[in-house]
Amino acid sequence: MSQRIKKVNELVKQEISKILLKKIDLENILVTINDADTSPDLKNCKIKISIIPKDKSSFALEIIQKRIYHIQQEFNKKLHLKYTPKLSFEIDQIETKAQRIEELLSKSKT
Repeated sequence: MSQRIKKVNELVKQEISKILLKKIDLENILVTINDADTSPDLKNCKIKISIIPKDKSSFALEIIQKRIYHIQQEFNKKLHLKYTPKLSFEIDQIETKAQRIEELLSKSKT
């Protein structure tokens, strides 16, 4: 991954977190941006999020998906690049996988 893509990913994470915090009402749901994966041509960006509480994950993702146009517009205003990446959101499953691994490890110890 090039330095430019790394910088763009960091910028995306910062700006999207600000937009979600200030512009999107998520009804007492905490959304954390875990990762941003921008394509090398800067046309697409997949944003991985984690949501607390876990039982509200699908609800929060649904709200974000409904407001994607508004989020994209705000993001376009903030970012000054030749191409502004098209955003997509998905729930990051790494925490669930890590928890499963820990459960398996603790079972193997007993």
